[in-house]
Amino acid sequence: MDYNILYVQAGLFIRPMPFIRVPMKTAETFLLSMIVIFTIPYLVWRVFKTDFFAPLVVVQIIIGIILGPGLMGNWFPDVYETIFRVDVIKSLDGIAWWAVMIFVLTAGIELDVKLLKAHRRDAGITAASALIFPLVTGSIIAFIALTTPGWIGPHGSTWQFVLGVGMSCAVTALPILVLFLEKLKILRTPFGQRVLRYASFDDVAIWGVLALILLDWERIQHQVLFLAGYVVAAFLFRHGLRRISEADRRYVIFIWLALCGWAADWSGLHFMVGSFLAGVVIDAEFFDQRWLDSLRRIVLMTIMPVFFLSTGLKTSWTMGGSAVFLFALGLLFAAIAGKLIGVRFAGSLLGWRKGEASVVGWLLQTKALIMIIFSNILLDRGIISSSTFTALLLMAVLSTMLTIPMISKAVTELGLRS
Repeated sequence: MDYNILYVQAGLFIRPMPFIRVPMKTAETFLLSMIVIFTIPYLVWRVFKTDFFAPLVVVQIIIGIILGPGLMGNWFPDVYETIFRVDVIKSLDGIAWWAVMIFVLTAGIELDVKLLKAHRRDAGITAASALIFPLVTGSIIAFIALTTPGWIGPHGSTWQFVLGVGMSCAVTALPILVLFLEKLKILRTPFGQRVLRYASFDDVAIWGVLALILLDWERIQHQVLFLAGYVVAAFLFRHGLRRISEADRRYVIFIWLALCGWAADWSGLHFMVGSFLAGVVIDAEFFDQRWLDSLRRIVLMTIMPVFFLSTGLKTSWTMGGSAVFLFALGLLFAAIAGKLIGVRFAGSLLGWRKGEASVVGWLLQTKALIMIIFSNILLDRGIISSSTFTALLLMAVLSTMLTIPMISKAVTELGLRS
């Protein structure tokens, strides 16, 4: 049996004071961590009514950072080590992997390639501009950061680091974007559907760039074999889905997800790339839309909070808090400025009315969730350091919190809800 010391904290004490020794098995410690994961963000979200600028998922990310080793681990190390023991963290990581794999799968399923083809000029110009401009500005900040050691990961080359950080500035968080469009009451409007097309177009490009960054020339044979096998397997899988009932499809897709994730990771790519590829070949019309919406909401509510906390547990302030915040602010400026300039450029080419480009730009610079997944992969592969990951995480949170306050008035003035 494992034993830990359970501590009671007095609000004014800086150092934790041991109060009572309580026997705690691994299962008990795991459930204690789950209580913390689900309770604290919910109370902060409800008590402080943050929903206008920070929905629950954003609060969960922020609490994850606070509960991480860089903050709570330094302030209250005994409490941190009690709740987030190594064996417990391993259990949380397993849940987090599966949660985010399902979430990425649903994003791939709901990506309507046919709709993108029907609006390819408008979506192509806007998505390309919204991707290239922040990619360039973010890459410039990454180059500047390289003048100081400690930002690049142990296994990352210069081009991987620059492209990875630059693409992080260009990412749009499609699931959070849907949440914001619903909040603004424009999701089902023509304008809202346009914004989703732009984000979906970029989603495909982002995963393609990620695959390029992760390409391992020493394992290129594995990766070629994976891609060739994927094409054949995807064709057979789609054919098989059409021949079974929807009830069976709802189960079989998770077997397909695990298989694609395993094969992608075996090849030297990341299991998240496999998760997206697993979803992108599945048509949303194979399922009742209400079931897909329900699946996404249930995953977001029940197991994604574990991913957000495990993300916070990876944060590091070894470069120093001021350096990390300065890097984060530089990335935030690059992401927002690049996205707004790019979308305004597209708007001028396509003849949008005044004010639309600004709203689209702010919506598309929403970063949380997909960018966190993206940067998690870069960290797992050793392309970026923990300090860079922390800066990217701060940038993602800040950019997402700015979105609604910056555009809510403009949405009303432009009559976009009609």
